[in-house]
Amino acid sequence: MIDLYYWTTPNGHKVTIFLEEVGLPYRLIPVNISTGDQFKPEFLAIAPNNRIPAVVDTAPVDGGASISVFESGAILHYLAEKTGRFLPTDIRGRAEVMQWLFWQMGGLGPMAGQNHHFVQYAPEKLPYAINRYVNETNRLYGVLNRRLADREFVAGEYSIADMASYPWIVPHERQQQNIDDFPHLKRWFETIRRRPAVERAYALAAQVNTAPVVSDQSRALLFGQTAVTPAGTGA
Repeated sequence: MIDLYYWTTPNGHKVTIFLEEVGLPYRLIPVNISTGDQFKPEFLAIAPNNRIPAVVDTAPVDGGASISVFESGAILHYLAEKTGRFLPTDIRGRAEVMQWLFWQMGGLGPMAGQNHHFVQYAPEKLPYAINRYVNETNRLYGVLNRRLADREFVAGEYSIADMASYPWIVPHERQQQNIDDFPHLKRWFETIRRRPAVERAYALAAQVNTAPVVSDQSRALLFGQTAVTPAGTGA
């Protein structure tokens, strides 16, 4: 059984998509990041960076004690190895998938995340910051569009590289991106959107988070943390 500590963010969606694709039994444990659940000691014990998602595998393949994993890319890699799905075993195919997984983790996710912050959540609209991250998101869309010009999926066959990137393209309108400007990316996006496992994952998200609104209090919890902030205060 996989215990999935989850909230309805792009990084959370990555893992529910994978689990729905493979049919691996899992228990969903909501971690409401708008109310500070990410600072509870029991969550920090498995996710020391106080970010979702995290998983606990209660039945690892070595038959030993439970294994906890945090960071969405590491989770996808771990689950792919556990199940033997969506990660090639040959050296060349594996390298293709892993470099695009790291591309998402180091590029598309952080840059689109800053885009979301300055466009949607920052109390003061800063034109330089908005332009910086909207333009960088646009550049990364272009990278992905070119990659998909001659292949159906990011690394050839459908893989964890696609599962990692897709949720960060879902909010393309909020990122101020016109997906019609990227025809290969749009074709890929629509193909993945219609996958039954993806539909199930997003239907689940709608049930878990029925009021996805960021209040002043939740904004402090989400964006007001420092190294010396007492856990759970958001101050």
